[in-house]
Amino acid sequence: MDLQLKGKTALVTGASQGIGRAIAKGLAAEGVKLCIAARRRELLDQLAKEIVAAGGVRPQIAMVDIMEESAPQKLAQEALKGLGEIGILINCAGGSRPLPIDAPEEKWVEAMTLNFTRVRQLTHAVLPDMIKRKWGRIINITGKSEPDRLNAAFAAKAGVHAWAKGLSREIGKYGITVNSIPPGRIMSEQIRRNYPEQERKEMSEREIPVGRYGEPEELACLAVFLASPLACYITGTVMPVDGGLRRFSF
Repeated sequence: MDLQLKGKTALVTGASQGIGRAIAKGLAAEGVKLCIAARRRELLDQLAKEIVAAGGVRPQIAMVDIMEESAPQKLAQEALKGLGEIGILINCAGGSRPLPIDAPEEKWVEAMTLNFTRVRQLTHAVLPDMIKRKWGRIINITGKSEPDRLNAAFAAKAGVHAWAKGLSREIGKYGITVNSIPPGRIMSEQIRRNYPEQERKEMSEREIPVGRYGEPEELACLAVFLASPLACYITGTVMPVDGGLRRFSF
């Protein structure tokens, strides 16, 4: 299937590893010109080399700490200058933040800023160009809606889902879609660090119908499709990629 992505442009945050990295490679394989953004330059350089080796266009690299106050606006400007336009935005920067009930307020502020506020600010920074061109794709990599404990990231990601749904109502008339993908247990540096192999195996057998953790590429394929012109009638959705882990029906 031709996804009609050749010649499109995309900004991918959180691109240095895991899901963001897999999405960047998937888009590049379809002929998309990229700006890849993260904090670790060496990992972005390695990704760029792999994209070029696979026949893709060398991506623009933006080394950024998204937590800095003016980071969203600066990143949007840098990407727009390098790419000429931003047709696709992949919001993948974020992180889990489990907190005790007596956590200090600054911990909540940090978690909400990273996982909601910066996503919103970066999106609103790139929207004017999308609106002007009457086309755009916004894809948020979010988180689960079945909290098993207190985690500030869960609250922030739920906020992203509600904000994105409302935004979809406003920008559909401009040919812009916005969708959210909550990952299940997708293999990553963080997963390997926090969950030993035996624990992953037992959890998979007990909770995941397909019987294993997922790979970043298995989520990336959905993101790449949603980024394509073919997905023009899909917007305002929350589409989990979790091997059947979640138990709610809709």
